[in-house]
Amino acid sequence: VQLQASGGGLVQAGGSLRLSCAASGRTFSPYAMGWFRQAPGKEREFVAAIAWSSGNTYYADSVKGRFTISRDHAKNTVYLQMNSLKPEDTAVYYCAATRYYRGSDYYRRPLEYDYWGQGTLVTVSS
Repeated sequence: VQLQASGGGLVQAGGSLRLSCAASGRTFSPYAMGWFRQAPGKEREFVAAIAWSSGNTYYADSVKGRFTISRDHAKNTVYLQMNSLKPEDTAVYYCAATRYYRGSDYYRRPLEYDYWGQGTLVTVSS
């Protein structure tokens, strides 16, 4: 399975971007997919996740109400719509997929994910 993230770029504060993550390879049926981000000098942090079958969504408090995660089964693609962007949202954004349910709050932990995309840079100017 390969994940290809795209859609990053430079945007002014208050603007919007939509990230996409397309999966390819053998039959793709993850338990969930997530987005993480990593700013320079900081650890990778959870942004949002979606259960592939049920569509249940989960968000970090810092993006709740501004970001929306969604998925398209037919295209094997997950999206992250980012609105009201802030300079502190600047980071490399990574998509990831996990094959199994791995316990409470599994979706927040990078180590629970089996596959990762290459990352796409989002820069928000003030």
